Amino acid sequence: MPLHPQAEAMRARRAAAGTPPLYTRTLAEARAADLADLRAAAGSGEEVHHVGEFTVDGPGGPLTLRHYRPRPRTETDPPGPALLYLYGGGWALGSLETGDPVCRALANATGADVLAVGYRHAPEHRFPAAVHDCWAALDQIARRAPEWGLDPARIAVGGDSAGGNLAAALTLLARERGGPAILHQLLVYPNTDHRVPPPGTDEDPALFNRHSVAWYWDHYLADPTDAANPLASPLRAPSLAGLPPATVITAEYDPLREEGEEYAEALRAAGVPVELRRYDGMPHGFFAMPGVLDDGRAAQLFAAERLVAAYRAARPAAEGGAPR
Repeated sequence: MPLHPQAEAMRARRAAAGTPPLYTRTLAEARAADLADLRAAAGSGEEVHHVGEFTVDGPGGPLTLRHYRPRPRTETDPPGPALLYLYGGGWALGSLETGDPVCRALANATGADVLAVGYRHAPEHRFPAAVHDCWAALDQIARRAPEWGLDPARIAVGGDSAGGNLAAALTLLARERGGPAILHQLLVYPNTDHRVPPPGTDEDPALFNRHSVAWYWDHYLADPTDAANPLASPLRAPSLAGLPPATVITAEYDPLREEGEEYAEALRAAGVPVELRRYDGMPHGFFAMPGVLDDGRAAQLFAAERLVAAYRAARPAAEGGAPR
């Protein structure tokens, strides 16, 4: 279908303002513009019961974890589910601030605690630094789950764009290392393979396109041979068997659509339960833009429904079989 009228209006506003693509700017300019754009498109962030920050040890130094708790807890409450959510930004942009509205929305919609990690960015810290940071965060969450009132058997991972790539990489690492157990993976228009798509209709030239994809990969990889590493290109893993059930969300006007949908099909072929949903008429990034794109909110609610179902199915029968 044509680009959705709401997305078309957003593109027209950017064109009228003469907004240059991020990949034409300096890194500092692109980071500032990315934050400003997402704040403008996300709408006012939802209130949650409590947001706290603390640091954990990471392979390159202290890592900041931001913890979103959607409701009060008492010492007698049973451990609750958790989601480690990894923000996008092509491994070079993004921050805890750009990911904040999504984390708040998912915490409220699922009733689960959401944790986000401020992983190291490229090109200052190239692949696999971000993967290792996100792994350290997952490991800490699993180890300290009882201390934080969380159920280590109900930890999901998720992310959008480069964050989806990192979430997929974590599932491969967890399988390789024998844990921590990951209940579910939420992959929102993820990078799954190092490729630069050819010109076509599956992108929005004014918002996110094949030039954007190439720019991000050039910042991320330390060496061209890293492209074949499954932790950078999960679609190239020799096997996807035994990975957690997945929810994969894609956008019609997105150069990452094809590889995201290929990854969903590869997971399914490997025996992994998968729910794939494409949002027609939507550009890359729409999931984080519910303030201007109604389908952004719809996709967040769909993701939350999938997570709630996973948490409910894994909840001990003694606790009533439903999320806290």
